Amino acid sequence: MVNTKVTLSGLELDNPIIPASGTFGFGYEMAEFYDINVLGSFSFKGTTAEPRFGNPTPRIAETPCGMLNAVGLQNPGVDKVIAEELPKMEKVFHKKVIANVGGFSVKEYAETCEKLDAVDSVGLLEVNISCPNVHGGGISFGTDAKAAYEVTKAVKAVTKKPVYMKLSPNVTDITEIARACEAAGADGISLINTLMGMRIDLRRKAPIIKNKTGGLSGPAIFPIAVRMVYQVYEAVKIPLIGMGGVQSAEDVIELMLAGATGVEVGAANLVSPTVCRDIINDLPTVMEKYNITNLADIIGGAH
Repeated sequence: MVNTKVTLSGLELDNPIIPASGTFGFGYEMAEFYDINVLGSFSFKGTTAEPRFGNPTPRIAETPCGMLNAVGLQNPGVDKVIAEELPKMEKVFHKKVIANVGGFSVKEYAETCEKLDAVDSVGLLEVNISCPNVHGGGISFGTDAKAAYEVTKAVKAVTKKPVYMKLSPNVTDITEIARACEAAGADGISLINTLMGMRIDLRRKAPIIKNKTGGLSGPAIFPIAVRMVYQVYEAVKIPLIGMGGVQSAEDVIELMLAGATGVEVGAANLVSPTVCRDIINDLPTVMEKYNITNLADIIGGAH
């Protein structure tokens, strides 16, 4: 009998599988396909202080080994999420969830996190610092160590629950950003977010996505995710949630060996809505194949 349980900053999960934010809605949409309570947890749709319609369409483009998206954090705003979306979620999912938070200023991040921290069903906050800093020339918070530090410190000052900072891979040295977050009090790190990419329509001779660029996700980025999780595991002492192109139980094992405690599954949910359930079902067999009895024992095992 194998043990798939893992613990993220005191939050025990039945297994490490977590659907990634933006690919699983608020959970109740996916509950039509299977009992989502088999999941370790899930990260719900990125939430901001104010409602956002998102970027103009088209905002999705396919690629040979993944997809580009420039959805632009479309969501109804934190107050409506708490009042309307989370009660619907709580009817179908009976475990603690991960609240994914976006923001365009340090103040906005802190205010949104403070509101979500008070929600009983939220077990952990995942702060997406790939958003543009409107007061810092539009540069992403996640590409500047000082800005990442400031957001982390501000959020930690107003929250009691564990805070995981979600990092952008669009940097020269991701360990520098991870260390800054740890120094500011982060309880953990989530990585990686999407890589910046572009596709061009040959007939129109113009970018396919209205926003011109979008975030690349899917299997194309998996080796980059493994590399960055491996590097960050050696750079910090706080736990990691790894993600980026995960499609199978084997991928989960690989990311955990690199240093991840939890593993998020993103774009694969858009290909097959039941992929997370299937990975969870496959995990015991794959663990036995590689002589793994207790999943928590392999975290960082490749170092």
